[in-house]
Amino acid sequence: MSYCKYLLLLIFFIFPKGGLAQTDVPAIAAASDLKFAVEEIALHFRADTRRELRLSFGSSGNYFQQIAQGAPFQLFMSADENFVFKLHAAGRTEDRGALYATGRIVLFVPQGSPIQPDAAMAGLKKALAAGQIRRFAIANPEHAPYGRAAEQALRKLGLWEGLRERMVLGENVSQAAQFAAGGSAQGGIFAYSLALAPQLSKLGHYALLPEELHDPLRQRMVLIKGAGDTARAFHAYLQQPAAQAIFVRHGFTLPQAASK
Repeated sequence: MSYCKYLLLLIFFIFPKGGLAQTDVPAIAAASDLKFAVEEIALHFRADTRRELRLSFGSSGNYFQQIAQGAPFQLFMSADENFVFKLHAAGRTEDRGALYATGRIVLFVPQGSPIQPDAAMAGLKKALAAGQIRRFAIANPEHAPYGRAAEQALRKLGLWEGLRERMVLGENVSQAAQFAAGGSAQGGIFAYSLALAPQLSKLGHYALLPEELHDPLRQRMVLIKGAGDTARAFHAYLQQPAAQAIFVRHGFTLPQAASK
């Protein structure tokens, strides 16, 4: 191969689509319940802008601690708006952020579970009384907003104490969903957005739980001080109608303009 041909191939692979290599590839910290929705939105963002992102999904509480200690994330998409407010009070964010969605929780049971899922969790109560529950999965309430909502719902219906010793705690809500759907537990409570994903919905059944059982899961995103142009572009993209339609399709409720 001639030197000129080699150089042309090298340029093609290093600088795809005829442009220079992107140096601004922001790290985005997103709550685990957003995995399927944000991955889909990011796919469209990359196609529309030819900009790259580094997406990370995990517990909002863990990301809060990391960002507070200086972790190099440029955009934080929290499942609990209070983490955003605390970061702003600590001087780590540009502002108090934007409310982008409200989440819901479900009672999910895998195939073959003795639990019959229902919104009042009567089937869970019956199975618990019959001694049929060995393990029940939720995200860790200490740092995962969806785990905290699950605990609140169980307490409100008088089920928490009976299940406490049987709890399998996920590091985040995605791991709790894996425990509940994968057969490691007889059931679990996790994000509606995850239960809707084909990868999980085919593994069991679920009941959407009433919002009155827990504090609202108000989800807020914010730019971290020093965020670059790509993070800012993605932040704006997430608030456009096309992105909002994807959030809705994945089980989220859009915020009212007055509550932002």
